[in-house]
Amino acid sequence: MKKRKALTIEDLGEFGFIARFSTDFLKNLPPTVLGIGDDCAVLPWKGRKKLLITTDLLVEEVHFLRDKISAADLGHKALAVNLSDIAAMGGRPRWAFLSIAIPTGTPIAWFDDFFRGWKRLGRRTGVHLLGGDTTASKGGLVINVVVAGETDQRYLKYRSAARPGDVVAVTGDLGDSEGGLRLILKKTSPAGLPPDERYLIRRHCRPRPHLEEGRFLARQPEVRAMMDVSDGIDSDLRRIMERSGCGVKIYLENLPLSPALKRCARRLGWNLDEVAAAGGEDYCLLLTVARNDFPALARRFYRRFRRPLAAIGLITDEKNRLRYFRNQLPVILGKSGFDHFKV
Repeated sequence: MKKRKALTIEDLGEFGFIARFSTDFLKNLPPTVLGIGDDCAVLPWKGRKKLLITTDLLVEEVHFLRDKISAADLGHKALAVNLSDIAAMGGRPRWAFLSIAIPTGTPIAWFDDFFRGWKRLGRRTGVHLLGGDTTASKGGLVINVVVAGETDQRYLKYRSAARPGDVVAVTGDLGDSEGGLRLILKKTSPAGLPPDERYLIRRHCRPRPHLEEGRFLARQPEVRAMMDVSDGIDSDLRRIMERSGCGVKIYLENLPLSPALKRCARRLGWNLDEVAAAGGEDYCLLLTVARNDFPALARRFYRRFRRPLAAIGLITDEKNRLRYFRNQLPVILGKSGFDHFKV
């Protein structure tokens, strides 16, 4: 009898792995607690206030190349990616915990710069570092961050609230971070590069969490589902589809793209559809909005933030079916959204 091949993490992928093991841990949770499955865990706190908890792991050679990102930028990014999860739930971040596994011989001056980047963003967003842990690493640098925040229970936004007919929208440009990563992986140094390429690398290394936008949108009743764009909309939309039991149509001609990305894509021969839809780490917000209310919301958003709330598609009743179109014609992308364990 032929021996059955053992199931591996590559067979499941990141999200299959989470689905396999999360079920048991979701059983018997109190009704006031939200566990695995959204951007943050949600716990009761005081009165109508809810406590939001999120965590992210950054591993050298997986999430960053230490010789291609400054220590200050990495300090900023380590905090920013967690703040983006708080933004996706409509919350305000308050406290952070930082744990680091440090390779032997790491210069203390590197950490001086790392914490300079962290502190600058922490001061700007009102987030206090309260503690964490340190240990030695026999491999690369490993950074784990936990952030706690708060929100009013009336304003919580979940991935599970999308409804057929909703407009799918984003709060910022797509694909810039992927463009920056492609330049970094070409072993390119930002010094001496044209302004467009420096811009894309900065967008990758120093993302801006959309905290004010998240709090504004959370207070709008016509906003239904919301999450941040961390793995690319091709991957992140599937999380909304799974949680909401719906499908999505995306109109590629409507994806918001920066002029810098367009110019670099033309010059370097990139497929813009794939860069924008499958590229990750843009850390803007992805949301669904009741269709009849979208035009008025978009006008209010523009008045507040002086940039568009970009409508990129529609929620459908075709469960777990994500389809792309350009000028009404179907398009098959050659690249999918990010998954740590799929190659």
